[in-house]
Formats: sequence, structure tokens, C-alpha cells
Amino acid sequence: MNLLAFDLGGSGGKVMEGHFDGKRITLSELVRFEHSSVLMGDGLYWEIAGIYRNLLDGLRKASGPVLSLGIDSFSNDFGFIDKNGELLTPVRCYRDERTSRYADYVYGKISPRRLYELTGNQNALFSTLMQLGAMQAAGQDWILDNAYKLLFVPDLLIYFLTGEAAAEYTISSVSQLYSYSDREFSKEVLEAFNIRRDLFGPVVMPGTVTGQLRERLCREQGISPFRVVSVCEHDTASAYLSSPLDRRDAIIISSGTWSLMGCELQQPLINEAAYRHNIANEGGYPDHHRFLKNVMGSWIIQEIRAEYRFKGIEYSYAELENMAKKATPFAFFIDVDDTCFFAPGNILGKIEESCRQRYGTVPEDTGALVRCVYESLAMKYRRNLELLKEVTGISFSVINIIGGGSKDSLMCSFTANACCLPVAAGPQEATVLGNILVQLIAAGKITSIKEGRNIIVDSFPTQVYEPEDTSRWKEGYDRYCALFPVK
Repeated sequence: MNLLAFDLGGSGGKVMEGHFDGKRITLSELVRFEHSSVLMGDGLYWEIAGIYRNLLDGLRKASGPVLSLGIDSFSNDFGFIDKNGELLTPVRCYRDERTSRYADYVYGKISPRRLYELTGNQNALFSTLMQLGAMQAAGQDWILDNAYKLLFVPDLLIYFLTGEAAAEYTISSVSQLYSYSDREFSKEVLEAFNIRRDLFGPVVMPGTVTGQLRERLCREQGISPFRVVSVCEHDTASAYLSSPLDRRDAIIISSGTWSLMGCELQQPLINEAAYRHNIANEGGYPDHHRFLKNVMGSWIIQEIRAEYRFKGIEYSYAELENMAKKATPFAFFIDVDDTCFFAPGNILGKIEESCRQRYGTVPEDTGALVRCVYESLAMKYRRNLELLKEVTGISFSVINIIGGGSKDSLMCSFTANACCLPVAAGPQEATVLGNILVQLIAAGKITSIKEGRNIIVDSFPTQVYEPEDTSRWKEGYDRYCALFPVK
């Protein structure tokens, strides 16, 4: 049985083919590509046509009969279509600076506290609501008034494939437009911003068969028709499903461009403490609700590589890691979630300026700079571990790092050391596997996520990192806390 998963991240995408023999899952890579946002004028955009072209390339390379396809991606970004299905505007990137210019406009209509009460989402510049508010404040509300549908990126790609317009639940749930209590887009939020409910498609749950590939598409691409399943389209929702640690006391870190650090709860947790610490409630497959903190993740390292590449120097992740190992421990800390690191560009200068402000000096070489980022990220994990324990009342005893970051042995060991907990690393292709699990449930081949996780354990063993040198890391964490106290 062959199932296709298209996983689109902030720096790259891939089409993977999953093979299920009834006991184990194996994966084959059909297409992998890098991509990035492009600055055009004052706007930051995704090259959606190129993304779609790579998706089609992957569909053509499938090895045999395909049962279904699932698509997942980063959240909050969207495209508008008209009644004829034509794309009305380019797809903006959530890192576009327009949201910072117009944040006061949004919070002038609904306060951050009320937004959290209504949606349970973190207050952040990148949300769909912030982007729509920025459009209105900039005089682009005519687009909202005249568009036929707003489609989140995975739903937009599905529309291109099938002609069906929907709003999948997990990616809708993190838009700052969705109400968990109403199980629908929030009437209060929509009315406050004069946004039509029919601008969005019907909310569909993960596991819904959305449609079949268009006949013309199959004819032109030379592929046989198959169905498209709305999986957990928010990539973090898919990734969490593949965690082999099916237990309440586990912290899960989906590690990629962003690190999404949290735990699974059966219901949203929306209270004063969660609001104060800006902890996100995110919808998942039933009974797999996520309660987590967003951390900047490997974005800063990706930006370091990109800046050196622009200068004609190509560093691999392994090379950067080896340089970091040789640098002096705990020499510099930064707040990896500082808003100065959010937008692309000049990352080396930003890190140096942050260090200069606090230490009066800067990292002396690339290894010291990268070690500063890795150690600061591990310290942020420790901070968030304590916040999540405080708000949930759960005593966590293990951390599972999934996704691309699970292959970074230095970061995994730093995380174990900083948090004083064992780290189970893997699976690496977590998002793809979660995508495939939902397709298997939709096909009736497995009955639950628990069953699927057991299959993943048998198919993709994890590597365990035990904490070491914890007293020294505790001293480093105390210095970190003195520099960056909890607000």
C-alpha cells in the first residue's frame, strides 16, 4: 500500500512515499527541495507556483498505485481565490514585517487577553488574524470583501489538485480566528474585523477525504487518479502524532525551523497562567490537543548558513556543529525568541549586537557564535519546561525530540544536559509519519493513533541521550535566568 505525504516547511519541502505492509512503515523520498521567502518591494512572499510544481513532480515519481495523498505545512499563511478558482494575490510569508507595523490596529479592536480567551492561541505577530488586520489597516480590505475564499496553504494546494475548498481543523485552530468552545470560526472575532464567515470553507476534521485529483490534472501529468485526505494539515499537529512516547509525562519538541515544545492534553487549557506565559493551545487529532511554547528553533542556524552562503562560504550543519564543540562553554547567551531575530537578514550582526549589549563584547569566531545559539536554545527549553510544569501541574520525566532536529546530536545532548532529563531522539521524518498515520486511519488500515505509534516504534527506533554534567549546566542556567528573567 502506497501513501504519499507532502510536507512543506519554512525552508524546504518534500514528497515522501510511505509503504505499509500491515506491521511496519518504510519511507521513500520522491522529491526534496529547498525554498525560501522572497522580498518583492516591501512585501515578503512565498513562491507558491514553485512549491506546487515540486508537489506535482513528486506525484509523477510515485512508484506504484497510490491510495491517497496528505498535505501539511507551516501555519497561518493563505491565498485568496475568486469564484473561478483563480489565485487573486501572491501568498505572503508570516515573517512579513507588515504585522509589526499594524499590531496596534488589531489589538485596538480586540485586546490580547480577549483574543486568548476566545481562541486559546498565543499572541504573536505571525497569526492569520494579524495578517488580515494588517491588510485592513493598509487599505487592502477590498481583497477580503471581494475574494471568494481564503484558503490556508495546504488547503490552497489541495484546491489546485481537487477543486474542493475546505478549512482543515488543525490549521484553522492556530489562526487566532477559531473558537474551541464553538468548534467554529469565532463569531466575535470575525464581527470585530468585519470578516465574512463564508470567506472560509467548511471546517473539516483530520481524516476527511476531501476529494479526488482533477481529471485534467491526471491527464496532463500522466498519473492515475487517487483521493486526497485532509490530514492534520498543520505540520506540528502531524509531527506530534508520530511521537513514540505515548505517555502523559512526556515533553515533545518538534524541532525544525521552529521548535514547538509542549505536551498533549485532551482539552484546551485556557486560563490566566496560560495567558500570562503566552502558551499556545493548538488543535490536533481528537484527544491529541497540543499545549506548547513556540521557540525560534533552527531558524537562526539556517539564517547563519544563508548569510555565509551569500558571502561565498558554504557550511554544512555538521561543520557548524563541530566548530561549536570546540568553543568555550557558556561564554554568551542570547534570547533566541527576541523579535530582532524574527525577520530574515543580517543575522550575524543581530547576534553580535545582542551580545555586545549584554557583555560589551561579541563571539570571537563562528564556532563561538554557533555555540551561543545552541546553548541559548537549550536554556530556553529548560525555561519552557518549567513554565509548562507550572501551568499544567504535570511532572515531566522525559523529552522526545522529533523532526529534523532529532539528528543533531549536539543539540540533543545539550537539551538533556540543560533540562536534566533523558532525551529520546526520533523519528526524524515525524511530520511525514503523522501525515501517513491519519491516511491509514482514513483507509481503515489502523484504528487509532496509539496503534500507529506502536508501528512507528517498531519501524523507527529512537536514540536516547542521558543528561551529563548537570551541575555545570545548572550554573549556566542560573546565569541565563539572571540575564533573561521571566516576565
